[in-house]
Amino acid sequence: MATLALADAAATEALAARLAAHLPMRAVVHLHGDLGAGKSTFARAMLRALGVAGTIRSPTYTLVEPYALPGGGRALHLDLYRIGDPGELEFLGLDEDSARLWLVEWPERGAGGLPAPDLRVQLAVAGEGRLARIESGSPAGEGWIDAAHLA
Repeated sequence: MATLALADAAATEALAARLAAHLPMRAVVHLHGDLGAGKSTFARAMLRALGVAGTIRSPTYTLVEPYALPGGGRALHLDLYRIGDPGELEFLGLDEDSARLWLVEWPERGAGGLPAPDLRVQLAVAGEGRLARIESGSPAGEGWIDAAHLA
């Protein structure tokens, strides 16, 4: 587990880019934190760092936004804040093998219906900045943290 102080949005973006530079072949990232903690900033920055061009829309209303990754495969950015029951995920037609990267905001609302996380990223407001706690959820996540030199 790593805990990092992030001075501002640029530091959050730099952390996401650092992790993107070491993205495993397949990865699931659960993003935790209150409203305004920086989950969407982190997800957008990771997608940008992976080469996604154009508009990166918030999935707040659509619940899921897919993106083609220039290096191959696709990423799914989910925002489950509006999910009332994990069973609602079935209506999204998500297939665990359909994406190279899952970025899931509010994963606790989809408990039991999501792939297990390789990384859990907990973001919290801390004064003028943020505090990020990154925890492995799998051997791939451990390797990812090590490769990004966050341990």
